Amino acid sequence: MQQDAFGNAVTGGEASTLAAIDDFGVGLLAYERRAERVLAAADRDPEGCLVNVYAGFLWMLLEAAEGSTHARRYFAIAARASAGANARERLNLDLLGAWADDDLATALAVAKRLGDEFPRDLVALKLHQYLEFNRGNAPEMLRAALVALTHSPEVPYVHGMAAFAYEQCHLLEEAEAEARAALALLPKEPWAQHALAHVLLTRGAIDAGAEFLESCRSTWTDLNSFMWTHLWWHLALFYLSQGRAAAVLEIYDRHCWGVAKDYSQDQIGAVSLLARVELAGIDVATRWQDLGQHLAARAVDTLQPFLSLQYLYGLARAGRPEADRLLAAIEQQAERGAAFSAPTWRAVGVPAAHGMLAHARRDYETAWTQLSRALPRLAEIGGSHAQRDLFEQVLLDAALQSGRLVEAQQRLELRRLSDRDGVPVNAALAFVYEQLQLPTLAAQARKRAEATGARHA
Repeated sequence: MQQDAFGNAVTGGEASTLAAIDDFGVGLLAYERRAERVLAAADRDPEGCLVNVYAGFLWMLLEAAEGSTHARRYFAIAARASAGANARERLNLDLLGAWADDDLATALAVAKRLGDEFPRDLVALKLHQYLEFNRGNAPEMLRAALVALTHSPEVPYVHGMAAFAYEQCHLLEEAEAEARAALALLPKEPWAQHALAHVLLTRGAIDAGAEFLESCRSTWTDLNSFMWTHLWWHLALFYLSQGRAAAVLEIYDRHCWGVAKDYSQDQIGAVSLLARVELAGIDVATRWQDLGQHLAARAVDTLQPFLSLQYLYGLARAGRPEADRLLAAIEQQAERGAAFSAPTWRAVGVPAAHGMLAHARRDYETAWTQLSRALPRLAEIGGSHAQRDLFEQVLLDAALQSGRLVEAQQRLELRRLSDRDGVPVNAALAFVYEQLQLPTLAAQARKRAEATGARHA
């Protein structure tokens, strides 16, 4: 009996097909480019059920309109080859079919069943976490990971997945323990590095976070563009707090933007970082215009609200007319989209879209009003705490720019609980306290910002 790298039975296929299945499975968990080899292997083996299912999964993970079209083609091939497939492989086939048809309720149910019945199917676990992450269900991400962990404690990637789920549940001690367990097994494990970076950022351990990621950089080899750019993105957040503007822009130019300019995650990472840089008062020159050229293809992209909102902001900051088309597409999605996701589009996506577009166009009153409506339920659109913080920062800037100084002071001091000496937060506080006629507090904030900047000059 053939088995994959995690000990799951695999039916049929040549040795090269099984190798490609393992390349996809391990490559998916390790965020390595070898996962892409599954496409060629599937094309060579139309009789292989699982290899064609995995090729379909890869297309869905592209997060592009054409992804589901290609995924359905591989689904059809896998379905024809499924007569001899085992129960686990047939469930994976069902997962692909539901996902490609945008039947997320069924996809989530099948993914949960896969994890419960076949806890060493770590590809299914990763996809289950991905789907739950995209709707903000961190507790289910954690439950699924813990089921797998009892059956695969020797696999570092499972500890990494548990670590990130713990962090998204605000269980930081548990998250750090699992991240370090993963790294003890495999220092190169990028998702565990990523989870630990989240923990350190949330705790406000800015210098420790920067030092940790700097110590990991030599292991960032063979990564796909998302993991490569996203780890650099996290390092840039630490540098931004330290006031290292030139280093942040260098990371943007060399490591965050330009790796795969047509890929969703590279695009939103660039939007998110560039917006934060600008909100910190740093001149970004013509970078929005370059980014906007590549975002133009997203003019009607409403696959996920978390993605669409950032495409929208980037298009608007670049002055692109496609921003208005995307806003219209978001409103249409809220009215005519799939029943499973339409409520989130209506309650969160639409007001957030109006707020982000308004802020990008310097209409701060509308930005404040609309984003204030969306933020209490923002977790429903997916993304991590660190990623969704962009929307919090935009709302804060709308408060500052519209003269809501009391609200700004409250939000800034809350932010300082996890970024005590950060340059951007303390520079903003210095301005606010001056306006509120609290010169001593203004001087203290200014001193903190200057001290941090000097320390990292």
